This record gives sequence, C-alpha cells and structure tokens, in this order.
Amino acid sequence: VHLVESVGGLVQAGGSLTLSCAASGRTSNIYTMEWFRQAPGRERESVATIRWSGGSTDYADSVKGSFTISRDIAKNTLFLQMKSLRPEDTAVYYCYTKVVGYTIEGRFEFDYWGQGTQVTVSS
Repeated sequence: VHLVESVGGLVQAGGSLTLSCAASGRTSNIYTMEWFRQAPGRERESVATIRWSGGSTDYADSVKGSFTISRDIAKNTLFLQMKSLRPEDTAVYYCYTKVVGYTIEGRFEFDYWGQGTQVTVSS
C-alpha cells in the first residue's frame, strides 16, 4: 500500500487545516488508518485512529474535541480535520495504515507510512 499525504502548511493559532492521505495498492486489506505526529525533539505519537470498515474512531486526549478523523472508502482517502489549532500542534504529521489479511499460510499484517507533511501553527 502506498500512502500520499496532502501538503500541510502554516496556520495561525485558532485556525483550521485539513490533511488528506490517499491510499493506493492493495487497499482491500486495510484494517485501520491512523494519523501520527512528531514534533522536534519528541517521539512520534498517535493522534487519531479509524477502523476502516466500521468507522469507529479514537483520539489522543490532547486533540479530542478539536481534531476529527474520517475516511472516504470509495476514494481510499483518509482525512484529518484540525480546528482550534495551537502552536503545540506544530509537527510533522504522518499517515499510517495497518493492512491485515489471510492466505493459505495464515494471517499476515503489514504497516505502511506516508512521507509526512509539515504543519506549523504560529502564535
């Protein structure tokens, strides 16, 4: 599976930005998709997760109420709508997917990452 993220950008504090991530390849085996972010000097952290088939979501406490993860199954595209952005949301944002399937040899599971996109929130 190949993941291509939209370009991030520079946003003023309090502003909004929506990221997208287009998946291609063996998308029929997508199990979950997730947004991670990594700020300078910090570890990569999960921001939001969505189950591809059922659509259930989960969010990091730091973004609950301000970020919304969604997907368009027909277009194999993941979205992250970010509102009320704060300078501490500044980071490189990564799209991630877990692919799960079964063959005659058993269950397989692979992880794929996008290239990352910079989001900068100015104060």
